Amino acid sequence: MPKPAPETKNPIQVIERMMKLLDVLSYYQDPVSLKQLALETGLHPSTAHRILGAMTVSGFVERADPGTYRLGIRLVELGNLVKSRINIRESAMPLMQKLHLSIGESVNLGVRQGDEIVYVERTSSGRSSVRVVHLVGARAPLHVTSVGKLYLADDGLQKLRDYAKRTGLPGYTPTSITTLPALEKEIDRVRRHGVAFDNEEIEQGLRCIAAPVRDDSGELVAGVSISAPAERHNPDWAALVKETADAISTAIGYVKPAAS
Repeated sequence: MPKPAPETKNPIQVIERMMKLLDVLSYYQDPVSLKQLALETGLHPSTAHRILGAMTVSGFVERADPGTYRLGIRLVELGNLVKSRINIRESAMPLMQKLHLSIGESVNLGVRQGDEIVYVERTSSGRSSVRVVHLVGARAPLHVTSVGKLYLADDGLQKLRDYAKRTGLPGYTPTSITTLPALEKEIDRVRRHGVAFDNEEIEQGLRCIAAPVRDDSGELVAGVSISAPAERHNPDWAALVKETADAISTAIGYVKPAAS
């Protein structure tokens, strides 16, 4: 019986085989046997064993029970490193500029710090006749801002009530929401529609629409908003804001759960 031809050790081919093994391992929560890995990758068991051994040394794969393998801690470390280097502002700004060019109004990026929203990025329209509070570095309470309402909706009812008790819901304009029942009703509307509105609640003459930005874990990490003078405000912008926020979320790794 003739001996099998010796394998050529093409570096690209080895990398491709490594990726196949990692892909198969990623499908399983429990450790996978060498036999199963060889079967699903189409590799000879001895080839799979040799490559898995090398990946085990480097931490990309771990041996579990004898003859079984699972993804290694090194992948977690690399994943966290990639995640830490994803800058929300860098990912958001081109998409915010695109929205800005589409509607001609200011587009803001806000994040939560405690009981306030801090605006970390903004496109300026240069057309506003009102004193716009959405300047980079500016702060505003959660309950009177569209971005802040997104975070309150994400918190759940008990945390919303805790916020109201802690802050007293101070008003800033005649349309500010200053009672818990009114705020609960408003936040319920935010949850149902997935966007939030500021009806001249932090500054008279200024109205805003915001939509949530989520990271790869599904956590709410920012809000994108449009701010415009009340006379130019268009509620139909809500769909565009949501589209932009969704695009930023995708850019930083968020994957929308499949509909059940």
